[in-house]
Amino acid sequence: MKRRFFCLLATSLLALVFGCSADGSAVDSDVVGPDNSGNHSGKSSGREDVVSSSSGAEADSTQDSTVKLSDYLKMVDVPAMEFSKGSAKYRISAFSIGETEVTQGLYREVVGEIEEWLGENHPVFNVSWYDAALFCNALSKLAGLDTAYVYESVDTKGSLTNLSVNYAAKAVRLPTEMEWEVAARAGTSTTYYWGTETASKYAYYAQSKGPVEVAGYLPNAYGLYDMGGNVAEWTNDWYAAYPTTTQENYTGANSGDYKVVRGGGWSDKAPALASAERDKENPKYRSQKVGFRVVYSEGF
Repeated sequence: MKRRFFCLLATSLLALVFGCSADGSAVDSDVVGPDNSGNHSGKSSGREDVVSSSSGAEADSTQDSTVKLSDYLKMVDVPAMEFSKGSAKYRISAFSIGETEVTQGLYREVVGEIEEWLGENHPVFNVSWYDAALFCNALSKLAGLDTAYVYESVDTKGSLTNLSVNYAAKAVRLPTEMEWEVAARAGTSTTYYWGTETASKYAYYAQSKGPVEVAGYLPNAYGLYDMGGNVAEWTNDWYAAYPTTTQENYTGANSGDYKVVRGGGWSDKAPALASAERDKENPKYRSQKVGFRVVYSEGF
């Protein structure tokens, strides 16, 4: 009888010990979130754009949620490819790019602030290049990804001090200029991605009333809308002369005074919509004519 009592007591103690060791308060060692400065304090999850997160200080498996980038916007896959520009060849790794320009609705959901509201599905505008970079970091965090833009602080004029771009990160960011052009061309080599078809079927341009809702015109062969017209789009690159030698995932000059803007906007004439056409603006520039779209990259 005593022997049976002690066996039951030992079994209860073991169950109690192992029950405590399995307490859900432990933090997942594979996921460490980025800090508020834009720097990342640990490694991202091993999956492409999915990470489990907890709503409280103590992880509770019953409250975990799975967050995906696709919950926020539709992305289109662009395959790796090589193309020529002048005497140089550019090799571009595969990436995903937003089907549309970032909308006011999405921008407000992620950042919580809109300067001039036109509607949920209108492209966001009046955003500087720095605003766009901060949006990318914020969206990366919401989707459980790493962050691409690393900086020390935001100064009183809205610039990011000691900024660098981590192209190795699995993160949301602005497209490089060459990624943008590859996506816009969608395999074409003509001046415009719509070839000789009527431009007004594909692009909203030469207007005087401001931007319109995204995806109101025909997409290119990749299914991307408004790669010409509506709002022009920020890219990551500093504006500089193109190199003349072969480039692997070219990311532009190391520094400069202006960022490259692509695609032309609602008030521009047709030549500004050409796939190879480029413009430049100070990264602090804000205008109703300029917005952006984002890419997701596995890093290079």
